[in-house]
Amino acid sequence: MPEIQYSYYLWAILLVFSASIAWFTNFVALPGNWFMVGLAAVFVSSMGIGEAAEGLNWQAVVLLALIAAGGEAVEFFAGAAGAAKKGASRRAIALAVVGTIAGSITGAVMGLPVPLAGPLIGALAGGAGGAFAGAYLGEMWKHGGANKSIAVGVGAAIGRLLGTLGKLLTGVVMIVILAVRVFSG
Repeated sequence: MPEIQYSYYLWAILLVFSASIAWFTNFVALPGNWFMVGLAAVFVSSMGIGEAAEGLNWQAVVLLALIAAGGEAVEFFAGAAGAAKKGASRRAIALAVVGTIAGSITGAVMGLPVPLAGPLIGALAGGAGGAFAGAYLGEMWKHGGANKSIAVGVGAAIGRLLGTLGKLLTGVVMIVILAVRVFSG
């Protein structure tokens, strides 16, 4: 029976490693926390772990899903609140979201020459810059005032940075819970 335990721990290590990789996708505005939930669900279903099992089970997967939903809410509301606090239109908020995704991906690609930290910093800066640009353009398109558009853009950029930070922190909590649960069974 020892080979079964070795196999479990090998898969458990691979799960935690994969969840850590998934966490990094949050930097480029991808649903990394949801990737972690999916990985945990695949692990539990493939290992045949039941509800009453200790460690990582379906109840833990539901807990991870609730935390991921909370992280998404923090990210969305912080980004929208930053722009809305400055009086942004719905168009500006919608374009800020589009700008965030485009800016995050562009920033990550442009940061590639600097190992590890370059793409991460580039994605964060690009996401904030994209949120600013999207909110600015949306507000200019809707109302046409440069001063208000700049204020809305700055609010969107700050909100996006705070929202991304909140989502990253919830992802760290998810990885810790996942690691503790998978190795406590």
